[in-house]
Amino acid sequence: MARVGFVPASDLPANVARIYEQYATGYGPFRNQVAVFAHVPSAVEHIMGLLLDLKRQRNLNWRYVELAIVVTSKLNACRYCVAHHTAPLKVEGLSEAAVEMLPALHEELDEVDRLVVDYAVAVTNSAQRIPERIFDALRAHFSEAQIVELTLRIALCGFFNRFNDALQIDNELEEAARAAE
Repeated sequence: MARVGFVPASDLPANVARIYEQYATGYGPFRNQVAVFAHVPSAVEHIMGLLLDLKRQRNLNWRYVELAIVVTSKLNACRYCVAHHTAPLKVEGLSEAAVEMLPALHEELDEVDRLVVDYAVAVTNSAQRIPERIFDALRAHFSEAQIVELTLRIALCGFFNRFNDALQIDNELEEAARAAE
């Protein structure tokens, strides 16, 4: 059970409630998370709104976004995020075996996938010591705007990992599985 109560969308201003519902259902099954964020409506508006905008824009191949999120979440041992982002990563073409091995490399990962994994590890574990060779490789495959967004997604994921774990947000996917039994 989460360490704080859930705030329903109906308790929020209409513009924030709209973002809340879009995030809870359209971004993924994240109702418990957004219900905790709703204690700070501006966080819902700006953080969840940002994530919805980025998903709509698709400036990055979604496989790379999900790959970076799963790697970061595994490094931070955030069960909530790993559970919520494993299925989307499989939709993007990775097998269960490949996802399970992350952040270790698997034969299914191509050159750019491996680069994204290496970058997610570097940003998560030693952002102040990322070798220039990684940025040279990133520049060969991504625009500067894409590198900034990839970095943003990895850093935000670390934030979400800590937020979810500190507040012990209940995993909707586990709740649904228990209810189905």
